[in-house]
Amino acid sequence: MTSQDSAASTIEAAVARLLRAQSDGVPCAPVRDLIGTDDLPAAYAVQQGLVRARLAGGATVVGRKIGATSEAVQRQLGVDQPDFGYLLDDMDVSAGALAGADPISMRTLLQPRVEGEVAFVLGRDVDPPDGAEITLETVRDAVEVALPALEIVDSRIADWAIGFTDTVADNASSGLFVVGRDGLALDELEPRDVTMSLTINGEERSSGNGAACLGDPLEALRWLAVQAQRFGDPLRAGHLILSGALGPFVPFAPGDRVVATISGFAPLSVQFEE
Repeated sequence: MTSQDSAASTIEAAVARLLRAQSDGVPCAPVRDLIGTDDLPAAYAVQQGLVRARLAGGATVVGRKIGATSEAVQRQLGVDQPDFGYLLDDMDVSAGALAGADPISMRTLLQPRVEGEVAFVLGRDVDPPDGAEITLETVRDAVEVALPALEIVDSRIADWAIGFTDTVADNASSGLFVVGRDGLALDELEPRDVTMSLTINGEERSSGNGAACLGDPLEALRWLAVQAQRFGDPLRAGHLILSGALGPFVPFAPGDRVVATISGFAPLSVQFEE
């Protein structure tokens, strides 16, 4: 077997382990024993394998998410840099959750946590010509609207005992998401200045602000745009981008009501069930 064949076999084994954990509902061992602790190309190759499997099952890509953007979350995860993953249409539970009559099912989740963040919908591609710099103004001009969001992160890795390559491979520890209906243009909102409070059953469990997200959620978006172009899959008009947590993520349980209040937006209130 060639080294190339061996690497492909290793990536396939990591993909299979994570897919089995999801389908069986039983968290698995970390995949860093297969792909190593610092091989980011291998970790993103595993992520691509997971996404391809979801697409083959009928899902479609609707955007991206940025993970580990705040120091609080980096400390929780034991990592020291952001990562990114893909948002798929079957991860979006906004419609029923915000209608108030349809609690979010936890059936597909293994070890969920919830966090509040700012989302962006892009009005144009972020794919400048080769050699052109992607600046803060580049991404600001590409944003059509900002929205409040709840991300329900999850891990297929048992006990969240992850290293950086584990969370990258596991589609940036993605689960589900809820995005508010009423957005604001960036001439109405400065993302770095927002404040966030997240309560569970009326008790504040997390708080933060826009500056906690890589200094500015737009800077997180710029970072993502650079990475996406580098990986050959640039951000496109219509994509939804979850820019990253504004405060620590927190666990929740069936029956809990979670409310995220992000300044400038109407609160997001959702209920969870088994």
